Amino acid sequence: MNRRTKIAALAAALTISAGAAGSAAVASGDGRGGSREAAALTGSAKIYRVASDDITFSFDAHLAAKDNTNPQAATGTFRLSHYKNGKGGYAVVTVDCLVTGGKVATVTGRVTETDVKEFDKRRIGVSVHDLGKHDRLGYSWLAQDPEEGDVPPCHSPAPFEKTKAGTGDFKVLPWQPEYPAE
Repeated sequence: MNRRTKIAALAAALTISAGAAGSAAVASGDGRGGSREAAALTGSAKIYRVASDDITFSFDAHLAAKDNTNPQAATGTFRLSHYKNGKGGYAVVTVDCLVTGGKVATVTGRVTETDVKEFDKRRIGVSVHDLGKHDRLGYSWLAQDPEEGDVPPCHSPAPFEKTKAGTGDFKVLPWQPEYPAE
């Protein structure tokens, strides 16, 4: 197989696997403002802990091109779970805001399903830094008193946690807000 054929085959395989993984793909467009999502955060990872904690985060959050000026029009879900020695819990969250910049994303949403009563119906926030195989993540409930109410839309601490080696596959599609001409 010649070099060109190998490169074409590899490119096709990468394109297919990226689509199958649910990554934020650019819709057909001319590359100069064609139709693409305004922002996206997809992927999943386990958090690194020295102890035997099993902590997983998964994201499927999107901001449509038509909503480029309104990050609170974001849609999708994210999921999280934390178990240790058979104890712990999970939450499913409906996205209500997504802001991205470069390889960093902040997403918030309302918990719609959980077995942790302190999370039920609350807005929580998560931040992600897409660093290839060394992604990082932060979450609002570490820095927030549950008695103080919900996190504001699109707020979360900086991504302070490391992902477990080999598990981070977050993909951040940078938001490109349009600013009025001066």
